[in-house]
Amino acid sequence: MSIARDQQLASTFVTLADTLVADFDVLDFLGLLTERAVDLLAVDAAGVILSDQRGGWRPAAGSSEHAHLVEVFSAQTRQGPCLDCVRGGVVVASADLTDDSGRWPEFAPAAVAAGFRAACAVPMRLRDDVIGALTLLSTAPGAIDEPSVTLGQALADVATIGILQQRAIRHEAIVFEQLQAALHHRTVVEQAKGVLAQVAGLGMHESYTALREYARANQRRLSAVASEVATGVLAPSALLDAPSTGSGSTESTR
Repeated sequence: MSIARDQQLASTFVTLADTLVADFDVLDFLGLLTERAVDLLAVDAAGVILSDQRGGWRPAAGSSEHAHLVEVFSAQTRQGPCLDCVRGGVVVASADLTDDSGRWPEFAPAAVAAGFRAACAVPMRLRDDVIGALTLLSTAPGAIDEPSVTLGQALADVATIGILQQRAIRHEAIVFEQLQAALHHRTVVEQAKGVLAQVAGLGMHESYTALREYARANQRRLSAVASEVATGVLAPSALLDAPSTGSGSTESTR
């Protein structure tokens, strides 16, 4: 591992830990997690699904908001390595998705059509509680290497602790409320992305980046900014004219 990568890794854990305050923004936190996973690991895309606390699983964040990747992460809430991972609480991988259409007849073809050939899902787990999973995708066939899986699990562990926190660990109702809030906020973000796409002609990824850049520049929660855009309280022009913080993700899935 190079010195530069060591420094980037240390910076990532410091950044994630620094985010873990009492009222941190779960969506922004998970978005950062997926982006850093792509930066640090030998993968081309990453995404998180969370439990809806009613027996289902929903997408919460991805390393890109491009439509093809969003569709893949949506498909894996119904079938795929991520769903198998959360059900069993263990790492689930595929070295070549073209060989796994029998195993996952819906997910594998969808992922391959989007340009991905290998996948690995690691659980977001604390003791016996599995609240979600981090999925790593590669455009090249072949098993995702063990160091990347191990580091991906470490990142997932940090995220799990961050979401649950000590007070949530002690009170199941708080866990339920936090996860429900995160998934509700994700729906609001999707609505705001749609508004920006329609009004400003932006793509879904560019719309998400504009929302997050504005939230960070103004030290506000992503979900709050998205809600104001979706309801018309905040004009899209305010986001488009805002200066960039320089913390947005790249345009490609890598």
